[in-house]
Amino acid sequence: MYAYIKGVLADVEEESVVVEAGGIGYRIYTTGQTFDYLPAVGEEVKLYTYLNVREDAMILYGFLTKDDLRVFKLLIGVNGIGPKGALAVLSVMTTDDLRFAVLGDDAKAIAKAPGIGAKTAQRVILELKDKLSLEEAFELKSEHVSRQNENGSNGVKNEAVQALVALGYASSEALKALNGIEITDDMDVETLLKTALKNMAFL
Repeated sequence: MYAYIKGVLADVEEESVVVEAGGIGYRIYTTGQTFDYLPAVGEEVKLYTYLNVREDAMILYGFLTKDDLRVFKLLIGVNGIGPKGALAVLSVMTTDDLRFAVLGDDAKAIAKAPGIGAKTAQRVILELKDKLSLEEAFELKSEHVSRQNENGSNGVKNEAVQALVALGYASSEALKALNGIEITDDMDVETLLKTALKNMAFL
């Protein structure tokens, strides 16, 4: 129904964001990885979406890239993994990491996702191995690294978010603290982290 939603990032919550487009606020559930690269609240964002229709609800899931959405769809096609399970996997590892884990039979890496046990991780590998290729994995990894290098501030921001999450903060809390900071090209992770921790004291 919706290929993507483009609008203003109105709010960031623990597991979802609200994007205002055409006077409507769309609640879109996403991954911890996506939170790391979101723009500041009030800025424009474009999320590629998947609409999950249930008897009792219609839920939107969104991602910053078509590749993330494609891998999400592959995951929910695995027997025993629903949208929440797919989000859990893509919150602890990037699509690149997942590809290499599947192709390298690394079930332990996949099983680190909350709610994903060893048997389910093995099933992911079994069902996705034929749908992923090593050539594609290396090609996309190269593209993603190049994109990150082109945007140095996002790389520093991403590292700071990961550091805050490691300290026990939720991705949404970390992002809110960082969104209020003007990140310059010469700012390092340590400086950004100290500023963010000061901001979090007032959240």
